[in-house]
Amino acid sequence: MAIARAERLVNLVLCLLSTRQYLTAERIRAIVPGYHEAPTDEAFFRMFERDKSELRDLGVPLETGRQSNAEGAEDGYRIARRDYELGDIDLEPDEAAAVALAARLWDSPQLTGAVHGALIKLRAAGVDVDQDTPAAVEPKVRANEPAFPPLLQAVQAGQVVTFEYRKPPPGGYKERTVEPWGVVAWRGKWYLVGWDRDRNDTRCFRLSRVVGQVRPVGKPGVVTVPEGTDLMSLIARTEVAPHHTAPAKIWVAKNRAQGLRRHAKVVEERDGGDVVEIDLKFPDSAAKWLAGFGPDVVVLEPEVLAKSVRDRLQGALEGAR
Repeated sequence: MAIARAERLVNLVLCLLSTRQYLTAERIRAIVPGYHEAPTDEAFFRMFERDKSELRDLGVPLETGRQSNAEGAEDGYRIARRDYELGDIDLEPDEAAAVALAARLWDSPQLTGAVHGALIKLRAAGVDVDQDTPAAVEPKVRANEPAFPPLLQAVQAGQVVTFEYRKPPPGGYKERTVEPWGVVAWRGKWYLVGWDRDRNDTRCFRLSRVVGQVRPVGKPGVVTVPEGTDLMSLIARTEVAPHHTAPAKIWVAKNRAQGLRRHAKVVEERDGGDVVEIDLKFPDSAAKWLAGFGPDVVVLEPEVLAKSVRDRLQGALEGAR
């Protein structure tokens, strides 16, 4: 699988920031994930030159030099921590919250893996790694949805995507074709914001409802975000709309799942248990709650909720093997 350019740049920064030595281009090629995909030396050097130029454009202080005790050594590269790190900054509470939210993106398995993988490869290659390098942060918003990596990559590439999307009960599934503008965390959940070509309008999609694979369409670079677009405001306006309760019918084992029974009404006895009805204000989060009861609870309807619970139980079973 090809490593995205943004991930390669993260790997490169971590590599150069974590060493006290000047690393030659060839050594960087061997250490940093992504460069091994270059088919020829010429292709690698073009890729490396573009990456160095982009880092400098971003303000990353890239140093060039040689080891003082190595005669005839090639030029190497590093990032001096004294120039890269920020000084003391006093943030207002709202500013600190915004920075914390941005840092939570590192909980993506793809990005945390890049952090640890880069440091491991540096040590394995005999590079003097700075032991004071901070560990990955412990975020509160997790990016565990399978759709997160391909959608983030599509946003970065400016490429249209299609995917199956599960609508809220009693909805069902529908394929969507979207021009992605951004992936944003809001109130503990991840959303894709973009232009829905099927609806011919701006739409927000909760990543937990994306089903199956996200498929790129057409060439990269065709999607542009309209000037002045506020992704967070679009999500807030969508999600604060009134939630309509969705009644569900559930079989509950006799004398079990008391936490569920407290909120439900028994409508009949069946198969050694009770069939109950309950109004669910947030069906998505209810699926996780109901799955936690295991075999003591079986959702009878709506089918969308029943399938969501079955999928969670199946995932837990496969993860335990």
